[in-house]
Amino acid sequence: MTQHETLRLRDVTVALDGQPLIAGLSLAVAPGEVATVMGPSGSGKSTLLSWICGSVDPAFAIEGHIELDGRDITRTVPEARRVGILFQDDLLFPHLSVGENLAFGIPRGVGREERRKRIADALCEAELTGFEDRDPATLSGGQRARIALMRTLLAEPKALLLDEPFSKLDAALRSRIRRFIFDHAIERGLPALLVTHDPDDAAAAGGPVLEIGAGGAVEATAADAGASAARKTGAF
Repeated sequence: MTQHETLRLRDVTVALDGQPLIAGLSLAVAPGEVATVMGPSGSGKSTLLSWICGSVDPAFAIEGHIELDGRDITRTVPEARRVGILFQDDLLFPHLSVGENLAFGIPRGVGREERRKRIADALCEAELTGFEDRDPATLSGGQRARIALMRTLLAEPKALLLDEPFSKLDAALRSRIRRFIFDHAIERGLPALLVTHDPDDAAAAGGPVLEIGAGGAVEATAADAGASAARKTGAF
C-alpha cells in the first residue's frame, strides 16, 4: 500500500457576496481516516471541496491553506494536486464502455497491457469481473457507483473527496456503497473528506466531524464512538 500523508485545511473562510458561509475551518485528516463536514444546503460544503480540487467558482471569496503530501497545494494547478472526488452523480461517460470509462482514470504513459491488467484488477475488486465491454446504461445504481469509485482510484489520488455520493441511493444500497467506498479509502491509506447533511453518513465514517452553523460558524463534534467498529463488522 502506498504511504500517504495527512490532508490539512488551515484557517479556511468561504464567503459569497460578502456573506460568510464558512468561517475559520481548520481540519487535519489522517491517512486512512474519513472526516466529515456537515451542514445544510447552501452552507458551502461542496464549494469547500471544489476549492480543494482547484475548480471553485470565482464568485466565491476563499482564504486559507491546503496541505497534502507534505506540501502546500493551495495555488497548485488542479491536475497536479492528485485529489480525487466523487459526486452525487457517477458521471460515467455514456458513449464509452465500462472498461473505457475505467481507462480514462489511468495516468498517461501506462502501456496497453498494463492498462488492461489494471482495468481487470479494478473490475475484480468491484466484483464486476468481465464487465469491460458493458454499456454503462445497463448497470444498476450500485454497479455504477462502484465503477465511479474504481475510476477515481485508478488515477492514483493522494486524497479522496466525497461530495454527498450516497444521497441519490435508496437506504439499503446507500449502506452497502457507503461501506464499499469507506473501506477502499481506508485500505489504501487515503485521507478522505466527506460532506453531507446526513448524520448516518458521518457516524458510518467514524472520523472527526465538523458542523457548519449560522453565520459560517464551525463546531467540532465527537463522532459516534461505536461507528468505526460497527462499520468494520458490517453493521453499516
